[in-house]
Amino acid sequence: MSKSVKEINRKITDGTVRVVTADQMPAIVEELGAERAAAEVDVVTTGTFGAMCSSGVWLNFGHSDPPIKMTRVWLNDVEAYTGVAAVDAYLGATQGSETLGMEYAGAHVIEDLLLGRPVVLRAVSCGSDCYPLKELVTEITLADLNQAIMCNPRNAYQRYNAAANSGTRELRTYMGKLLPECGNVTFSGAGELSPLLNDPGCETIGVGTRIFLGGGVGYVTGAGTQHAPEKGFATLMVQGDLQRMSGEFLRAALFQGYGATLYVGIGVPIPVLHAGIARQAAVRDRDIETDVIDYAVASNRHPVLGRFNYEQLKSGSVRIGYRQVPTAPLASFRMAGRIAAALKDWIERGEFLLSAPAAALPARGSSEPLAMKPPQRREWFYRRRGEVFPRPAGSRISWDAGACFSCGQCLGICPAGVFRRDAGWRVTADEATCTGCGRCLGVCPVGAIRGGRNER
Repeated sequence: MSKSVKEINRKITDGTVRVVTADQMPAIVEELGAERAAAEVDVVTTGTFGAMCSSGVWLNFGHSDPPIKMTRVWLNDVEAYTGVAAVDAYLGATQGSETLGMEYAGAHVIEDLLLGRPVVLRAVSCGSDCYPLKELVTEITLADLNQAIMCNPRNAYQRYNAAANSGTRELRTYMGKLLPECGNVTFSGAGELSPLLNDPGCETIGVGTRIFLGGGVGYVTGAGTQHAPEKGFATLMVQGDLQRMSGEFLRAALFQGYGATLYVGIGVPIPVLHAGIARQAAVRDRDIETDVIDYAVASNRHPVLGRFNYEQLKSGSVRIGYRQVPTAPLASFRMAGRIAAALKDWIERGEFLLSAPAAALPARGSSEPLAMKPPQRREWFYRRRGEVFPRPAGSRISWDAGACFSCGQCLGICPAGVFRRDAGWRVTADEATCTGCGRCLGVCPVGAIRGGRNER
């Protein structure tokens, strides 16, 4: 038996859909078998709530009067990236405050905005004719923004290595506090509730999949960075409207001695299209294994101290060597369960329809370490290459047809009609008709026009 997303959405609309959470599905499949379970269940809801450092928000502030092209922006003294348009900025969750460091970071600004608290916006600019304002200080709230789009490049890891510390001193890491001499083990991920463990081949999760994100509706926009499904480490890139999210499912956090992060709530609905999907969605904690790696070794290739399943890790202790070592999660299983339950409720009430992927996620990816290569030149950065053709000796322009990409900015500038376009909007230049008036000086954005200054 097989179903389609369209058929399941019809059931959602007419109120006959059968939805279960991922932690309920194993018992159903065990009792009924995969074929009958696929006939009985239409959707399995998943959930995860963990520290997701690769998160942030695109913000559009709107134009001030007089306008400013924001070249640097701070929100509550946390700098946001502004290398795009005049009043857009990306605020990363882990970016620290200029005065408070990691005690207050981008994640805290996001949380403050979400909770309706005012935030101080400070911006500077070099100024220009169309953007004359050079400095701006004002107070904003989330409601004042035109857009606040959460766009997270790497969330919802399929699985994550657990951590321990065989060294002689305490370590502060993104896996929390690690006690010396393997005094504890920390682990992350939601186990059997994890979205990507309930659809390990990403058969139903792809570009355009509608999801629960931070208490609102979001979408999978592609594979996340470091996506490596062939190794069991798939990731998702997701986005959604921050203005429709909830502070309950987005929480700023600080790992002392390491830095700030953002706990993000994600829930993905798995449409049970056939028995194979039902079988995969019946994964149990005891089926999910991960390595405990030793963070005492400062290398990308940490030694493995043991391998355990999530049932063992969630039991409270595991045996490493000759003794039992306490274990503790970094992700919240309670919140993950609430997310799966909330998504189930949305679907049952007809408030959330499923979406079939517009494109599949890649079956193979890359999470290779950075190759450290000594620079081949002394400069620490590479300058833009110089002129690609000689400067004209006289007053006429010199035009580089190879550099020109026919944007057309020169067409309305020259009084002598040097620059023309054909029916296909290809720009050409008749250099012989140039009078050297200089109007075109600096017009070409890629430097295809040089010279043109009449000094008589």
